[in-house]
Amino acid sequence: MKRVFLAAGISSFVVVSAASIYAASNLSGRLIPGIGPIAAAAIIAEIGVDMSRFPTAAHLCSWAKFSPGLNSSAGKTKGNRSTGHGNRYLARTLGEAAVIAGRTDTFLSERYRRIAKRRGKQRAIVAVGRSILVIIWHLLADDDAHFIDLGPDHFTNHIHPDRLKRNHIRQLEALGYTVTLTPAA
Repeated sequence: MKRVFLAAGISSFVVVSAASIYAASNLSGRLIPGIGPIAAAAIIAEIGVDMSRFPTAAHLCSWAKFSPGLNSSAGKTKGNRSTGHGNRYLARTLGEAAVIAGRTDTFLSERYRRIAKRRGKQRAIVAVGRSILVIIWHLLADDDAHFIDLGPDHFTNHIHPDRLKRNHIRQLEALGYTVTLTPAA
């Protein structure tokens, strides 16, 4: 009889906590992409609700082993690209959420596509999963925090034309070309 009571108490705690993160991420009907009630329950079951033990989001990511450590010095790579074993249940949940977020029309989906194009799908899944974990930390650490999606066109809208022009000129000069710009008529 005690086991049934204890199991019922734990499941109600997880459901209440999952409801809190799910409700906290809701702002005018906009939710964290890829995080549904079941994923929220699984994440809360693994990391808990009290974020005071993680001073920053980076501490949470490091604890969850979502912080890859590969440094290079003098042409030698230090580290083995391994993030450690971490919590496999949390990693699986965040990986599934990242894949689902990659199929939406949001900032996280554009982040997934940009990284997958350059580095591959697996690294994009880990990067977007880490982004989701950072969002969750902010929502749990601050009661007044709300998730606002930046939109899929955030990257294209925030490229300053002068910076883009300088970068292209610098790249062409590095290839040995002399660049003179004349404005189009």
